[in-house]
Amino acid sequence: MSYTCADCTVYACRKENSETMPKNCPMRNKDIMDKALEIYKSPELNKFYITSAEIEAIGYCKWPRLKETIEFAKRMGYKKLGLAFCAGLRNEAKTVAALLRRHGFEVVSVICKNGGIPKEEIGMRDDQKVRPGNYETICNPAGQAMLLNEAGTDFNIALGLCVGHDSFFCKYSDAMVTTLVAKDRALAHNPCGAIYTAEGYCKERLEP
Repeated sequence: MSYTCADCTVYACRKENSETMPKNCPMRNKDIMDKALEIYKSPELNKFYITSAEIEAIGYCKWPRLKETIEFAKRMGYKKLGLAFCAGLRNEAKTVAALLRRHGFEVVSVICKNGGIPKEEIGMRDDQKVRPGNYETICNPAGQAMLLNEAGTDFNIALGLCVGHDSFFCKYSDAMVTTLVAKDRALAHNPCGAIYTAEGYCKERLEP
């Protein structure tokens, strides 16, 4: 089945009566809907899910995401938080770590360049570097995840990891991960800016 929720105009999923759902509506796949529901009801994940929804309701249109993250961690009873951050946002990471500590959390922070591994080590060519002709080290998101796993963090926060590197971090993190900052170097880390101006200022930059 090919789902097209992004193009839907019915939104039966948000109505009490879902009889108007499109023919390819995901809700028609009852097997998957039932399996997903069981995940949210499972003893190990039920509190996590309910707390997520509770934070959404309490802070709706009032709390910035940083506040939501802090309150979520508090309500979950977490003590040790992991902070995986991009070297380009090291100042922001310092601010976040200090704030989390003021709220009583132990913070384990790991920079993306941990390991100091040269890009040639993984087979990258010089012309694939950000600045060809210079020494550059790789981002090491799997290393970030494994170091935080070793530290035994309760919950991990991703701050500005590169596209793709964030995927590696989530894949290898033992603890659940939330993204505090999505990197967008061109738009001051505001990816929605490109969406809002896709037919305007950013049109030429987004076209094939």
